[in-house]
Amino acid sequence: MLTDLLTADVIRLHVGCDSWREAVKSGTDLLVNKNCVEPRYQQAIVANHETLGPYMVIAPGIMLAHARPEDGVKTLAMSLITLKEPVAFGNKTNDPVKLLITLAAPNRNSHLTALSQLMELLMNAEDIRSIMDATKKEAVLAIISRYS
Repeated sequence: MLTDLLTADVIRLHVGCDSWREAVKSGTDLLVNKNCVEPRYQQAIVANHETLGPYMVIAPGIMLAHARPEDGVKTLAMSLITLKEPVAFGNKTNDPVKLLITLAAPNRNSHLTALSQLMELLMNAEDIRSIMDATKKEAVLAIISRYS
């Protein structure tokens, strides 16, 4: 369930980042600190972005950062950060990014329920705007709970 993954300890709001690399690191660090991924997971996300382009910027202002299970995933996990100032990732259609969700999936199937719930949330523009503008984690958690 989405509420099992996106908890207060993996949410940070209004994070100051000067580059897309720093934004990716901020989201991944929350998962490293919980021992859900190895530090190399962040490097894999950056390498994917550099090699394949900004395909992880999935909607206007939103990035779903991820890499492969073998890139250092220990357990199913997600983090959510909002950026103080939006950052460009090189996606002409969806830049700049204000909301970055990092997904770590240990296999092909364990994340599908949570991902489905996340996609439902991402389709609600009003709730996404509320998350992007939120100043308290409790407000973000209340929105997330409606999709779990």
